[in-house]
Amino acid sequence: MDKEYPRISFKNRIKNVKDEVEKIGQMVIESHRKATTLLSDYDEKIAEEVIAKGKEIDEEGFELERRCIKFIAVEQPVAGDLMFIESTNRINSHIKRIGFLAANIADLAVLIKDVPVPEKLMDDLQYMADYVQMMLSKGIYAFLDQNIDVAKELRKDDDKVDDLFDSILQQVTDVMFEDKENITQTINIIFIARFLERVADRSVDIGRRTIFMMTFKKPKH
Repeated sequence: MDKEYPRISFKNRIKNVKDEVEKIGQMVIESHRKATTLLSDYDEKIAEEVIAKGKEIDEEGFELERRCIKFIAVEQPVAGDLMFIESTNRINSHIKRIGFLAANIADLAVLIKDVPVPEKLMDDLQYMADYVQMMLSKGIYAFLDQNIDVAKELRKDDDKVDDLFDSILQQVTDVMFEDKENITQTINIIFIARFLERVADRSVDIGRRTIFMMTFKKPKH
C-alpha cells in the first residue's frame, strides 16, 4: 500500500494545477464578460474592476507558471503528464494576455458611451462581443476537459468573428464619412473590435494547443 502513496500524491498535484488553471480561466471569462457589458451600459466602477482584474490575472498567471516550472523540475513528469504541464504554461500566457485585452476594452468603453452610433453598428459590436465570450469559454474548457471536438470548432468560430470585424470596420468607415465631428471617438469602436478579434485569436490558440496536447500533431490552419 505504501508504494501507492507517491502516485496518489502526484495525481493530487496534477489536479491542483488543473484547478488553478480553471480558477484563472474563470477570472478571465468573468473579466471579459464585464468589459463587454460596458459597451452598452457603461459603469465606471465596473471598468475599474476589470482594469484591476487584468493585473490580478497576470499575477496569478505568474504564480501558476512558477508552479509548473517547479513541478517539472521536482516531479519529472513524463508522456501525457509532461505534455499537460507544458501546455498549461503555453495556455497560461494566452489567458494572461486576454486579461489585459479585457482591460483595454474597459479603458476604451468610456470614450464611446456618449458618441452617436447607428443602432445596427452597436448591435453588431455587442454580438461580436458575445460571440467572442462564447469562444473564450469553449477554448478554456476544451483544454480543461481535453475535448478535442470542441477545440476543433474554434477555427470555424474564428471565421465568423473575422466576418463580423470586417462588417464593423465598413460600418465605422461609413459613419466617419457622415459624421466628421466625432471621427476621433468613433474610431475607438475599431480598436474595441480589434481587441475582441485578438481575444478570439487567443481562444483559437488555446484550442490548437489542446489538439496538439492530445494528438502530438500540429493542428491544421
